[in-house]
Amino acid sequence: MLPAGYLTMPGFDPAEDHIGPFYYKPVEPGFEFMFVAEQKHCNAVGIVHGGVLMTFADYCACMQATNNYAVESCVTLSFNSEFIAAAEIGSNLQCKVEINRKTGSLVFLAGKIATTDQLILTFSTVLKRLRS
Repeated sequence: MLPAGYLTMPGFDPAEDHIGPFYYKPVEPGFEFMFVAEQKHCNAVGIVHGGVLMTFADYCACMQATNNYAVESCVTLSFNSEFIAAAEIGSNLQCKVEINRKTGSLVFLAGKIATTDQLILTFSTVLKRLRS
C-alpha cells in the first residue's frame, strides 16, 4: 500500500525494486522521498543496512536531478556519505535533496535522510547527465 500522496515506479530500476520500495511525492521545488524500514532492509545487528540507506539516497538524488527522468537519465560518478545515527525497523525514513549546481553534463547534489526526530545520514553526490 502506498503512503498517502506518494508514488512509486515499479519496473523502472530492478535493483531499486528489489531493495525498496522507495516512494516519491511531487512538491515545489522537486520531490519529497520516503520509505519504511522493514526486516529485509536490516543488517545482522537489526538496524537498517548502510547499503540500503546509500541506495535510497542515490535513488533520491537521481530522481531530483532528472525531474523523475522526464527528459534525461543519469549515472552516479561519485557518492560520499556520513552515517550520523542508526535507523530501526519501522522507521519512516525521509530524504531531502538539493541541487547545488547543474551544468551541461553534471549535477552536484547534497541531501539528508532522517526520521521525524533524528538525522540518520548526510550525503553528497555528482551525477552524469545522460540525455535521451
